Amino acid sequence: MSTTRADILRALSFRNISAIYIFIVLFAVFSIWIPDKFLQVGVWRSLLDAEALTGIAAIAALIPLIAGSLNLAIGAQVGFSAILSAWMLGKAGLPIALQFPAVLLAGALIGLVTALVITRLKVEPIIATLGMSSILLAGMAWVSGSQQILGLDPAYRQIASAQFLGITVPVWTLLAVALVTWYVLERTAVGRRTYAAGFNPESARLAGIDVERLQIGTLVAGGALAALAGALLTSRLNAGDPTVGPSFLLPALTAVFLGSTQFKGGRFNVLGTIVAMYVLAVGIKGLQLAGSPRWVNDLFYGLSLLLAVALSQWEKTSRRGAAIDRAIRGSRARRAAGDNTNTNVTVSS
Repeated sequence: MSTTRADILRALSFRNISAIYIFIVLFAVFSIWIPDKFLQVGVWRSLLDAEALTGIAAIAALIPLIAGSLNLAIGAQVGFSAILSAWMLGKAGLPIALQFPAVLLAGALIGLVTALVITRLKVEPIIATLGMSSILLAGMAWVSGSQQILGLDPAYRQIASAQFLGITVPVWTLLAVALVTWYVLERTAVGRRTYAAGFNPESARLAGIDVERLQIGTLVAGGALAALAGALLTSRLNAGDPTVGPSFLLPALTAVFLGSTQFKGGRFNVLGTIVAMYVLAVGIKGLQLAGSPRWVNDLFYGLSLLLAVALSQWEKTSRRGAAIDRAIRGSRARRAAGDNTNTNVTVSS
C-alpha cells in the first residue's frame, strides 16, 4: 500500500471524521422522517445563526483546555457578561461604544482572577472554575434581582440582527474568532508552546516554557471571548435574562471534546470544535422539529458528551498502544540484526 493511499484512507476513516459521517446519518434520517420541516432553507439559516454564540463559547472553553485548564465556569461567564451588559445599558445608561469594551474587559478580569486562583493558590482547575461559576451565578442574581433587565436601547439589538451577505453578525464574529484562534494555535510558536504545556506540563517546564503564564493568558482570552458571547446574547434578546447563560456550558464542552476526536487524532482543535458543534446542533434541531420534548435536548447533549470523552480517551490510549507496539517491534528488529551480525562474525572466524 502506497503512503499516499494510506494517508487518504486515514483521512477518510471514521476515527478521523466521525462527525461528518454522523452528520450524513442525521441528515438522511431527518430528511426521510420530516422532510417538510427539515429541508427548509430558513431552518438551516436560523440554525447557523442560533449556534454562533455557542460556537464562541466553545472556543472560549477550548483555549484554556489546550493549556490544561478545564473551565466549568464558561456558562456562568457568558450569563454574567450578558447580565452585566444589560445592566450597563439599561440601568447605568452607558453608551454602546463604552459598554461593549467594558464587558469584554470584565470578562478578561474574571478569567484573570480564575487563572490566579489556579496558578498562585494551586487550586485544581475543576474546583477553581466550579467555585467561580457559583460566584458568578450569585453575581447574576444580585445584579439582576433574579429578574429580566428590560428597556435597553433598540439600537443595541441591531448588532446581533444586522446581516452582511445574508449572514448575521454573530456568525461573522464566530468565523473571525475561529480563524484568529486557529492561526494562533496552529501557526505560531505561542500555539505550539500552549499545546506542549497542556500535553505534558513538566516536560514543557524543563524545556523552558512558562506554563503558568500560558495558563493565565489562555484563561484571560477565554474570559474575554465568553464576555463577547454574553454581550451578543443580550443584543439578540434585547434584554438581560439571568436564566440563559448557564445553558451554554454543556453544548460548549460537548463540542470541544467531540471536536478533539476530529481531524487531529485526539488533540483539541478549532475546526473540529466548530464542526462538532454544528453536527450536534443538527441533531437537536431535527429532534425539536420532530416534536420531541425539551428534556431530550439535555439527554442528547449528555450522552454526546459521555461518548465524546470516551472517544477522546480511546484515541489517546490507541495512539499510546501503537507507539509502544512500534517500540517493541523496533527493539526486536535491532536485536535480530545484532544476532545476525554475531553469527556472521563467528562463521567468518
